[in-house]
Amino acid sequence: MGLGPAEGGVQNIPDTAQKCTVAAGCFWGVEHLFRKNFDAKGLYDARVGYTGGDTSNPSYSDVCTGETGHAEALQMTFDPSRLSYTTLLEFFYKMHDPTTKDRQHADVGTQYRSAIFYHSPEQKQAAREVTEKAQQQWWKSKSITTEILEAGQWWDAETDHQLYLDKNPGG
Repeated sequence: MGLGPAEGGVQNIPDTAQKCTVAAGCFWGVEHLFRKNFDAKGLYDARVGYTGGDTSNPSYSDVCTGETGHAEALQMTFDPSRLSYTTLLEFFYKMHDPTTKDRQHADVGTQYRSAIFYHSPEQKQAAREVTEKAQQQWWKSKSITTEILEAGQWWDAETDHQLYLDKNPGG
């Protein structure tokens, strides 16, 4: 994968780019899967970080306590003429279990919750529609617990967490 802004690569991102912010458990795997599936398909950048809480400038250690209110999250910048927000959200619902409240696999705590943080009224509507579709088509037997919240302050995770699984393939 090419160097994007997460690794200091220089890339001109046009004003027409949009953001998509999601939380689906440990952010290392979430970032890796989105980059693997959407690199060179309209994804300009994907950064891991923290959002949804009330602690300013949290660290990984802070968020791991579960006391900051923040989720480990992924913020993507994408070209909406090549990659739709809906496509990103459909992939989001297929790549993790949105029915387990505050957990993914062995990771437990509010920092591992499933959430969509929308950046516009249009994204809010799309998030609701895709969530309804996911509930009816892919998660019929369990209730989706994914939160749909307005995007607030974003805090980038520390540099060593960006592209973590590319640098540490064994996790």
